[in-house]
Amino acid sequence: MTSEALARALNTNPVVVRRLMGGLREHGYVHSEKGHGGGWTLSCQLDRVTLRDIYEALDAPRLFAIGNRSEKTECLVEEAVNDAMSGVLADVTAQLLARFGQITLAALHADFHQRLAARHAPATLCK
Repeated sequence: MTSEALARALNTNPVVVRRLMGGLREHGYVHSEKGHGGGWTLSCQLDRVTLRDIYEALDAPRLFAIGNRSEKTECLVEEAVNDAMSGVLADVTAQLLARFGQITLAALHADFHQRLAARHAPATLCK
């Protein structure tokens, strides 16, 4: 699939897709072909790659949009909230990454095809 087609499905720019896919290529999860008929193709065993592997291949992007507004503060209320939030976010991050490690691309592939069969629809990317 081309970067342009993936970008349309993800409602983003093809440059963003190429950057993300480049990280996946460096880890051997995908490869690309240039020119007419080219694009991105999976190049890994789906049962051996987990969502955590993908997350790490993408340089472990930030998982949560919330967090400490500032690390150093003079406000005791903000300091107390920061301490509480830091502990909670660390716990939740660890749980989420552990769960990511249990979900293989093969499981996602199987789930997609099960849903597709239930809809009796041709395979298309979402937008």
